[in-house]
Amino acid sequence: MGKKEQINNEKHKDIERVQAVLQLLKKQAPLSVKQEKLCNNACVERFLKVKGENVKKAAKHLRNCLNWRDSLGIDHLIADEFSAELAEGLAYVSGHDDESRPVLIFRIKQDYQKFHSQKLFTRLLVFTLEVAIQTMAKSVEQFVILFDASFFRSASAFMNILLASLKIIADYYPGRLHKAFVIDPPSLFSYLWKGVKTFVDLAPLTMVVSSLDFEESLEFNDFTAYPRAESLRFNPSSISSNGKIGSCSSSRFSFTVSHHFDSVKPWYLSLADTSSAKVGPTTNMGPAISPLNARSYSFASPIDRTPRGNNNMGPMKKSFFPSTPLPTKSKDMVDHSEIHHPRAMRPSFFQSPAMFFKKDGGKGHTISRVDKCRESFQPFLKFYRRPYDEMIYRSKMRPPLGGLISIVSPHIRRRHMSASQRF
Repeated sequence: MGKKEQINNEKHKDIERVQAVLQLLKKQAPLSVKQEKLCNNACVERFLKVKGENVKKAAKHLRNCLNWRDSLGIDHLIADEFSAELAEGLAYVSGHDDESRPVLIFRIKQDYQKFHSQKLFTRLLVFTLEVAIQTMAKSVEQFVILFDASFFRSASAFMNILLASLKIIADYYPGRLHKAFVIDPPSLFSYLWKGVKTFVDLAPLTMVVSSLDFEESLEFNDFTAYPRAESLRFNPSSISSNGKIGSCSSSRFSFTVSHHFDSVKPWYLSLADTSSAKVGPTTNMGPAISPLNARSYSFASPIDRTPRGNNNMGPMKKSFFPSTPLPTKSKDMVDHSEIHHPRAMRPSFFQSPAMFFKKDGGKGHTISRVDKCRESFQPFLKFYRRPYDEMIYRSKMRPPLGGLISIVSPHIRRRHMSASQRF
C-alpha cells in the first residue's frame, strides 16, 4: 500500500504543477482555441521536465514557444508552400520504426541556402516536424531525424544548418527528439563538431555515422528482388573454357600467342578459324587459357613468353632473378634463452579508482562510441535507403497541412438539385 500511495501522490503533484503552469499562462494573456489544444497535459509535462519541474520557468518557456509559433505562422502552414521541396524530397517522413516513432529525413543540398532564406528553411523544418507529430500515435511522443550530409562539400555550411535545426527542436519542441543521426558529413565536420557539441543541448542524442560501413548488408545487396539488375550480373559458369594452349578463338577471329623469344610481335590476329589447331609444343606447360584469364602477353616478361617446357633458360634465371644469399649460420650465435629481459611490471593489488566507475568493472570488453553509433543506426538504415515517394508522403498529411486539396475534399458533398433550384 505504501508504494501505491507514493505513486498516487506523485501523480497528484504532477497534475497540480500542470494546472499551475496553465494558470500562469492565462494570467499573462488569454489562450486561443488552438493554443489551448496545443497546451495539453503531455505538452506541459515535457516543458516541466526540461526545466527541472520549475513551474515559473516552464510557464515562461511555454509562453515564448507560443509567441514564436504565432510569429512564424505555423497554424497556416500548408504543403502548397513547399511544392518544389516536396517534389525533390528535401525533407519528408520516411516511415515509423518498431516503436511507432516517425523517422524524418532531411536531404538539404548545399546550394539551397544560396537561393532560399533562412526563414524559408525554418518553415520547411517546422512543417516537416508538424507532419511527423500528426502521424504519431497517442502513446508516442518522440521522433527520429536522419540528416543526410552527403550533398555538402563544406563542413561549415552543413554545421550552420545542423545547429539551427537542433536549436529549434531543443527550444520549441522539448522532449520530442529521440535520436538524431548525421550521415556522411564532410571530412572536416568531425573536428568542428568536437569543438561545438559542448554548447549544443541535443549533442548527447546526436550521432555521426557513415553509410559505407553498411555497404555489405545482405538486406540491401540482394538483387533477386530486382530482375533487371540480376540479369546484368556476370555469371562465369555460363562461359565454357576450352582446354587449348596458345590460342584463343571465337566465331569472328582467333587470337594466337607467339612462343618465339625474338618475336617483335608476340601476338597476332587472324580472321581464319584456327580453334581446332594447336600452336606451340604439346607438352604440359601450365594452366589453360580461357576467356576468363586470356590477356595480351606483350606486357609479360620474356621468360613468361617463352615455352615453359624449354630447359634452355636454366643459366638465364640467375641473371633475371638475382637472389640475395642468406647469412650463414655461425657457431658463435647467441643463445636467446640466456638473454635476461627486463622484468615486466606485475599488476598491482591496488587498482586505479577509475576502474570502479566503469560499467563492466574493468573486466569486460568496452564498446567504442563508433560501434555504438553503428548499432543505433542499424534499425534506421532501411528508412535511409528507402526510395522517396511524394504521393505516399502527401498521404500522411492531415488538414490543413496537406494543402487545399486535403482541406476542400472532405467537405465536398454532392446533393441532388432540381431544375428550379439551379436557376
